[in-house]
Amino acid sequence: MRHGEAGQRSSSLAGDRKRPLTSSGKLEVSEIAKALKKIGLKFDLVITSPLKRAYDTAAIVSKVFNIGNKVQIWNELAPEGQKTDLYRKISELQEESIVLMVGHQPLLGEIANDMIHRGKSSPCNLVLKKGGIMRIRLLKRSSVPRGELRWLISPGLLRDVKKK
Repeated sequence: MRHGEAGQRSSSLAGDRKRPLTSSGKLEVSEIAKALKKIGLKFDLVITSPLKRAYDTAAIVSKVFNIGNKVQIWNELAPEGQKTDLYRKISELQEESIVLMVGHQPLLGEIANDMIHRGKSSPCNLVLKKGGIMRIRLLKRSSVPRGELRWLISPGLLRDVKKK
């Protein structure tokens, strides 16, 4: 899942790391989380980037799903994170667990491309809108885990689900 709408981008790296969700971003993430719960999703664990906007997104989803203390911060999900370290940690997750990862573009799109499209002649170029979510089923644990894209849902569609 990509984090919700955040405040104005800061010119400094330290300032960007502390950029929170806007009021409308918090509301949107809450509505999206409720829609995800309504359609029957469940999560065993929430993993998030250490940046405030991603952590705030993860905390809201965690609260809606009543996950409690099962939120982990992974520095590898930060925009400057190392994908090789992230893939190693993904491969170490418990089998059959349902994990929500909250992070940033373009990293999330690159991870998805590596997992579902690696070795193809051209990248699949998946882009997540703020608050968007995709589900990848892990098929093989390796230095670059292999998976299949099960679905990709825009935040607009999830808002429509919540209204019904």
